[in-house]
Amino acid sequence: MIRLTDITKSYPVAGEALIVLDRINLHVEKGEFIAIMGPSGSGKSTLMNIIGCLDQPTSGTYELNGELISEYDDKQLAKIRNQSIGFVFQQFHLLPRMTALENVELPLIYAGVKKAERMRRAKEALAKVGLSDRMEHLPNELSGGQKQRVAIARAIVNEPDIILADEPTGALDSKTGKQIMELFTLLNEEGTTVIVVTHEAEVASYAKRTIFVRDGKVTSAERVVDQELLEKIVEKETFDS
Repeated sequence: MIRLTDITKSYPVAGEALIVLDRINLHVEKGEFIAIMGPSGSGKSTLMNIIGCLDQPTSGTYELNGELISEYDDKQLAKIRNQSIGFVFQQFHLLPRMTALENVELPLIYAGVKKAERMRRAKEALAKVGLSDRMEHLPNELSGGQKQRVAIARAIVNEPDIILADEPTGALDSKTGKQIMELFTLLNEEGTTVIVVTHEAEVASYAKRTIFVRDGKVTSAERVVDQELLEKIVEKETFDS
């Protein structure tokens, strides 16, 4: 489904190339649940941005569902983001003057879906995350966990192939964070590919495979789902907590 081959990303700094990703090779099968871990500055967020078509590599190839995404122009990338990828962020990124229902409708508006169909699909997405009774609430009337559920509903409303979540529990307490990860697990069990960027071994333990990134390189890709073992691996890699 996802195949990155020799992906490099660099930026010009003071007349030299600052390499953020260094010849990354990564293959993700359809329906996998992946965690990406690494310290600040390791390149994991840049890696997620490239997978999510928010950024393009300097060199190397990115294939998604057999298509060579690394050669797409901005318009084509925007279409992929809208139709194939759902995004969930730490700070939710909900529009404050829109209700939960209106926030979830947004991707459908961009996709040109008619109003009646938008309403039906947005309501279904909110019901799926357990917020049927909060559809008309504004973000400031919702708890942190409810806001993240709205964000997840928005991410799944277009029925994407992939959900990319960047520190999705970072702004939540541990109990609410567990509920959010259980929701991702349910979505994955239904066939959605889930990729989570996290610093937390507890969060990564929900994934079926954990990718460790350091200094722009993939240092290992472990099939580890035990939290205690993950914590030992993280300590060995000397990642930030």
